[in-house]
Amino acid sequence: MKKYIVLSVLFILPIAVYLFFAAGVNNFGKLPVLHPGVQELEGLVDHNGTQVHFSEQISVLCFLGSEIGSHKLNAFNLNQKIYKRFNGFQDFHMIVLLPKTARQQVDKLRSELSSFTDITNWHFVYGSEDTIKEVFESLNTPYSLDQTLYTPYSFLIDKDASLRGREEDKGTEEPLYGYDATSVAVLHNKMVDDVKVLLAEYRLALKKNGKGSSRDSYLKMPNKN
Repeated sequence: MKKYIVLSVLFILPIAVYLFFAAGVNNFGKLPVLHPGVQELEGLVDHNGTQVHFSEQISVLCFLGSEIGSHKLNAFNLNQKIYKRFNGFQDFHMIVLLPKTARQQVDKLRSELSSFTDITNWHFVYGSEDTIKEVFESLNTPYSLDQTLYTPYSFLIDKDASLRGREEDKGTEEPLYGYDATSVAVLHNKMVDDVKVLLAEYRLALKKNGKGSSRDSYLKMPNKN
């Protein structure tokens, strides 16, 4: 009897371990789509007059509102924890959607950021109040903008203009639609991991299509700070 038990354990245990790790790989390889079809930024340009799109880009989107001075810490947190870590990857950029009245404040913020960071892939995009609200509402989250068009949350949008996040956030068991940029811990412990997962997903897709390699410029590892 003991012989059969031992044989069963030797046979079943490796299969169970394989299934466990296989499930882990699948979970790591795909970051859930929480909402497809985020509204494109049609007709909107950044501070350099360049048209900015969600499609074909991995975008971190945030809304700093018309009172940037009160919320610039969000930009500094995102810059330090997210932008500087992933800026070396091709097709990755940051988008800040703002009312036109914030332009002068943006100039000051850009100056402060550029004093210690290459901000080439930070795009400050201006739109009307209605347009900003439409883009925000198209994310289909439970969050809201305040009267200055600000929210502390930043959002991860994939190359198909779909909102990515977590279906069950650890600790709350609720979906994680956006990442609170006022919290360094949230950015470090959650958003960094989720951006890694999304990048890994595209890397795997490139390899399956025979279009990528470990030396592909898209996959190069940027300088981590």
